[in-house]
Amino acid sequence: MFSRSLRQSLLASGLLFGCGAYSAAQQNPHPPTLSTPRAAENPASSDQVSLQQDVEYGVQGGDKLLLDVYQPAQSSSKPCPAVVLIHGGSWMSFDKGTMRGMGNFLARWGFVAVSVNYRLLHGSENRWPAQLDDVQRSVRWLRANAAKYNVDADQIGSFGHSAGAQLAALLGMEDTRDNSDPALAKYSSRVQAVVDVSGPSDFLTNHDPDGDAMLANFFGGDFTKLPDVWRSASPVYHVEKSNAPFLIVHGTGDQDVPIAQAQELYDKLHQAGVPVTLIKLDDGHTFQTPEARHRLAVETMMFFNRYLGVNP
Repeated sequence: MFSRSLRQSLLASGLLFGCGAYSAAQQNPHPPTLSTPRAAENPASSDQVSLQQDVEYGVQGGDKLLLDVYQPAQSSSKPCPAVVLIHGGSWMSFDKGTMRGMGNFLARWGFVAVSVNYRLLHGSENRWPAQLDDVQRSVRWLRANAAKYNVDADQIGSFGHSAGAQLAALLGMEDTRDNSDPALAKYSSRVQAVVDVSGPSDFLTNHDPDGDAMLANFFGGDFTKLPDVWRSASPVYHVEKSNAPFLIVHGTGDQDVPIAQAQELYDKLHQAGVPVTLIKLDDGHTFQTPEARHRLAVETMMFFNRYLGVNP
């Protein structure tokens, strides 16, 4: 897991959601091979998106936790569903800016999209589960500020790529781990729908020396010494019938996170009775082809429209 020129792959992943998904869907938002939900029949134009950058949602270790809010510029008579966007980068690189394309895309279709930064691993600083605590906090912050951003607090989803997909998955499975902030104590961090793109799901399988060394530092110890930590970070071991619905999208040629990870998560969710769809695309970890990016964008919009409902 996370093998084969990890750094090159992570650098390429910055291109995945920077503009590709948005541009591809903008060129042809009604592909003939896909059914189009009602919300897609009359989307806002591409310039009808309001963006608020670097909004503070918390402070950890003296550093501000920031997020960007993408909203439909035209006001709605009722609160909008929201999606928390979580970037990849092996939990140690990139930031919320890599999700700007998906943020714009979802806001065009009537969602409030919130792209979040979270603490990144630096040497031995910010080890797991700092990242989970941060993204859970972002969901709770969004609920606490739902009225300000015209968000339906009961209809929030998560979308993540690679390392961000692991975090997005846990948002649809786990309750709040750190409930020490009294200002957010009454707000849930659980989301109502999850899109998992190229994400790892089981850290106890697919071992290789380079990946294991990185993960051992991330988790604070080798998997033979801290199996409970490695297991607790693995979405497949949190599968229950109460999990949020999942859309899993993975490349058949992914050399960094094997597609077997996606299949294992799909199988366990399906067996538990959780609504889940697995889409296998003929591409790699970061989806380089316009066709794959287009399919991802449209399937994401359709999935969130179904389970969060711009036009239920």
